[in-house]
Amino acid sequence: MLTVRRSRAYTKWFGWYSRRQFKRHFHAVRVSVPPETLGMQAHYPVIFYCNHAYWWDGFWSQLCTEEFFSQNLYIIIEYQQLVKHRFFTRLGAFSIDRSNPRSAVYTLDYAAERLTQKSNRQNALWVFPQGLIEHVDKRPVLFFNGTSSIASRVLQKTKKIYLVSVVSRIEYLEDQRPDLFLSFNTPELIGPNDYFGHKALTDHMQDSTARHLSLLKEKIIAGDIDDLPILVKGTESINIKVDRLRRLVGLRG
Repeated sequence: MLTVRRSRAYTKWFGWYSRRQFKRHFHAVRVSVPPETLGMQAHYPVIFYCNHAYWWDGFWSQLCTEEFFSQNLYIIIEYQQLVKHRFFTRLGAFSIDRSNPRSAVYTLDYAAERLTQKSNRQNALWVFPQGLIEHVDKRPVLFFNGTSSIASRVLQKTKKIYLVSVVSRIEYLEDQRPDLFLSFNTPELIGPNDYFGHKALTDHMQDSTARHLSLLKEKIIAGDIDDLPILVKGTESINIKVDRLRRLVGLRG
């Protein structure tokens, strides 16, 4: 198992680097975060559970943490992927190897320990329970049970834990480059009396994610994106520059 080797200097550098990449590859990154999510109580840990549809997922979790939250970020990444990109351990990533049951159990214990350690900042775990990249519109949304197992372990050590659905979608709209849409749901604060087993919680998160994805898709189709403000504005693409040149030529003519 690969564990966290956090580096403040590296985290700061990666924040600059990731913003640069978003500006280069996207027309805009739009993010919606409800005030209830921004106002979570820091003494309770939080699990952000997300759909996993894009290569970019590890990048924007760091971006959102930097922009919106004062948290200790942790993120679970498949062992095979983290071996290739070990630099993520410097940001708070650790691995899970589902092909090795003993190692997987150790990862779940490690996650619970990180979430319940004492800190002046909120401990936050980002997980992509689908395990593998799946098409954003694939249904049903299916999760592994690991996230609910982590929540169960946390509730043995602390009174409550937040669960927050986060979904992403990339769409081409009116620009040469796509827009990245990120939507946070309102947090659910659960305690031991709200936990009815791994399967029940996993089913709940699957259903919540599917509904959340559908709502985001409907908003984008309807052009109702005013509540998804731009967090990162991309550099101008060729089509914008060409349109400006055409207008200038037209005016001169």
